[in-house]
Amino acid sequence: MRIIYLLLLCFLNATCSDKQNADIILHNGKVITVDLKSSIVEAIAIKDGKILALGSSAEILKLTGQSTQIIDLKGKTVVPGLIDAHAHPIQASQSEYTEKIPDLHSINELLQWIHSQTQVKQPGEWIIHPKFFITRMHDMRQLTLRELDSVSPKHPVFLDGSFGGMVNTVALKISGLWDSNQPGLLRSNKNNQPLGLIQRSIFPLLAIKKTEKLNPDQEMNALINMFGLYNQMGITSIYSGGGDSSELGLYEKLMRNDKLTMRVFHNMIFPVKSPFTDSAIQNMLSSFKRKTGDGNTMVKVGAFKIMLDGGVLTGTAYLRKGWGEKAGPIYGINNPEYRGNILYSQNELKRLISIAAKNGWKFSAHVTGGGAVDTLLAAFEEVSKSFNISGRRFSIIHGNFYTTEAIQKMVTLGIYADMQPAWYLKDADLLHQVLDEEQFNTFHPYQSLLKRGVTINGGSDHMVKLDPNESINPYNPFLAIWAMVTRRTERGSVYLPEEAVSREDALRMYTINNARGSFEENIKGSLEPGKFADMAVLSEDLLTCPVDSIKQIRSVLTFLNGKIVYER
Repeated sequence: MRIIYLLLLCFLNATCSDKQNADIILHNGKVITVDLKSSIVEAIAIKDGKILALGSSAEILKLTGQSTQIIDLKGKTVVPGLIDAHAHPIQASQSEYTEKIPDLHSINELLQWIHSQTQVKQPGEWIIHPKFFITRMHDMRQLTLRELDSVSPKHPVFLDGSFGGMVNTVALKISGLWDSNQPGLLRSNKNNQPLGLIQRSIFPLLAIKKTEKLNPDQEMNALINMFGLYNQMGITSIYSGGGDSSELGLYEKLMRNDKLTMRVFHNMIFPVKSPFTDSAIQNMLSSFKRKTGDGNTMVKVGAFKIMLDGGVLTGTAYLRKGWGEKAGPIYGINNPEYRGNILYSQNELKRLISIAAKNGWKFSAHVTGGGAVDTLLAAFEEVSKSFNISGRRFSIIHGNFYTTEAIQKMVTLGIYADMQPAWYLKDADLLHQVLDEEQFNTFHPYQSLLKRGVTINGGSDHMVKLDPNESINPYNPFLAIWAMVTRRTERGSVYLPEEAVSREDALRMYTINNARGSFEENIKGSLEPGKFADMAVLSEDLLTCPVDSIKQIRSVLTFLNGKIVYER
């Protein structure tokens, strides 16, 4: 009997001991926890996909069991899994499925590419660049219709810039637009001839045949590949920038098939056109039967998102005052008082926000100009008079231009700034040339936002191409962090250096801040006991490496749920 008792006691002790043993231990490194104390430790233990403990290597190695996997970091740095607060992975994953999209940097390179396409396509066949911004070319000037026609006299050309674009004469004529008076078709002040410049309203009128969609297996494989590329950058979570329920279903399908290597917070764009009735919006939300936060730890419903204005690269962002005379030659804007496009009135915004809030939704909007920022904040302010929105973590996507007054309203109302630092990197030189000093001085004021207590969410708005640096827009988070820390642009300029931030603050924008934006700060965003073991081992120490080495950092080992999803 005594022997049985001793055997049972040994079994119970072993069971209890096993509960304290880690599945994986990473030691002899620098673990940047991003906790409230900004703690840095040497080692981390993982059990059942979650963080068991952190501390010195000696302390954590005591949690070693017979089956524990030991990883010697050899001094390397560990950070929480990075979170991209704004990306379009489905669109991006399919953008180069059939052919590679050129990485163009000058008008001459663009014209050479178009000419090369005319050599391989049949006359009358469209030449399309699916996401092209002439304003990002080194030339920083507008392409002329004559230039476009000279390299493609027989092939219709369409350069899609999201909120504006350019077509050649063949494209206009076969689409029946050459003599059209359609709003959004820009014409010369001198002779009223088309400039080739078009706004988004013209896109559906172009006589482009619909391309075949990928089949379900192709869609899944493309997205798996895209998420694998994100994992290589240490990214373990994203906010899907905006889509419908079918896109949400694709993420959920990957999850069910155990192919999802990324946590997804999927923002929903519903078909809301002005004018609308409140009952129609209510019925639409009721029929969807889900709201922000519904789902699980891998795929959740995100914010109710709308598109409020245009874009800074096409001169359609809604500014606080006119774009001015300098914008004319670049954007084809004839009226210097033109402020851009806005799709909803303040009253309509108030109604939408109220309905969304009462139905349990986080509300967010695509906003790129300062005038649109002010309009949205005024609507938030009106709603707050009858409904407490503080703590609901409503946000402004992009935003770009924030005055002192706008920032104070954000603090008061608890509004988050969902920003894309690569836009400063790529677009500040153009906007400095185009805008007056008053407007430009409010562009991407990171330090001002942080000092006053605004939560900044860091994201990419990645849309097209697969490469982390060549994509439109680049999704390399370390390139974005470098831009915020140095305040340097692609061309080497430095504007408003006082708005630079520390490396620690920049890292928080891609970790714990983004976890808060999706109401998930209790399960991810920092390395603390009980949170998911989502983390990345970096090629260099983000906090101490030479500043220009920051943008070269990559993940050498990426974990999701304590499992390795990428290993270099």
